[in-house]
Amino acid sequence: MNQSECQQVIDELDIVIDDTRELMKRFEATGMDEAMPSDYQQLHDVYTKAVKDQWAYTQEMLQAGE
Repeated sequence: MNQSECQQVIDELDIVIDDTRELMKRFEATGMDEAMPSDYQQLHDVYTKAVKDQWAYTQEMLQAGE
């Protein structure tokens, strides 16, 4: 994967991270995190995976640039 492709994936993951975090905030603000804990956990899992994947692609891009 070239740097441009890595950057595109990183940018897309950034959108997923932002959107998921906003949805988690809405869950927390309305008490849905307590009323629907398994759904909230799924959101947290999506967020965590996206952050880890973004880090991995960032590392790949940085290594390719060396």
